[in-house]
Amino acid sequence: MSYRKTLKLLCGVAGGSFVLVAAAAADSRGYLGGRGEAAGRWSRFTVLQAAQPAWTPASHTPAPSGHAWDFNWDKRDPSLLTNGKKKESAGEDPSTEQDNSKPKATRNILLIRHSQYNLSGSSDKERILTPLGREQAELTGKRLAALGLKYDVLIHSSMARATETAHIISKHLSGRVELVSCDLLREGAPIEPVPPVTHWKPDAVQYHEDGARIEAAFRRYIHRADPKQKEDSYEIIVCHANVIRYFVCRALQFPPEGWLRMGLNNGSITWLTIRPSGRVALRTMGDAGFMPPDKLTRT
Repeated sequence: MSYRKTLKLLCGVAGGSFVLVAAAAADSRGYLGGRGEAAGRWSRFTVLQAAQPAWTPASHTPAPSGHAWDFNWDKRDPSLLTNGKKKESAGEDPSTEQDNSKPKATRNILLIRHSQYNLSGSSDKERILTPLGREQAELTGKRLAALGLKYDVLIHSSMARATETAHIISKHLSGRVELVSCDLLREGAPIEPVPPVTHWKPDAVQYHEDGARIEAAFRRYIHRADPKQKEDSYEIIVCHANVIRYFVCRALQFPPEGWLRMGLNNGSITWLTIRPSGRVALRTMGDAGFMPPDKLTRT
């Protein structure tokens, strides 16, 4: 029997290092046709296999990294709101009080990146949407309407491109959705990115100022529902790529300095879900699949 046929037979019985070791042993006994060229081949195969680590489930399972999930990341964990001190008053049931302080609703936050805008504008007022940008906003508004959700509020950055995008989107939403402008959501440099990039290097003071503002926006808008909220909510926030990427990293408890590793198309939808328990899920990240390919931009 040739050594090729023997190898096929062995592979049908077992795999990995056993095959090579068994084949090499067979060859050394002359079962594979002598100790000429075939022996040289098996010798090389055995050395290669020996250099590989033995397969075990543990060696192919990534080791846990980072910190455990912090359920009190938004400082709204009901069990910790009283700093561990129990209120004592006549006739007051502690279990009822604790139950009343627990959030019961889920918050859905849809983060929208503004549409394409005029990059050559010298001031914010001149950086308005391009014709394509207005078309993108229309498509995003139609997509949000098609989801069939009852939106509670539409909050937007006070910058011109985000404000214009929000107003176009609002025309497609059924019912009266309140529009709220917020300066905290303006574009900026949230934190120095890791790894660094060469094409964009803000001064340290910009990270210091913008970072504090964007973190304040995160704490204002990204948190679990208030205990008084009875039904699930759907809120739209129209802002900027840097802000959205930072929000996602913070909400998922990923290293925030990794925000620049992600990219977002204009008019895309990023959907965060925050459960009453404090768990956070990312349902979509930069979804722009509802736009034709020729309408996609990332400026």
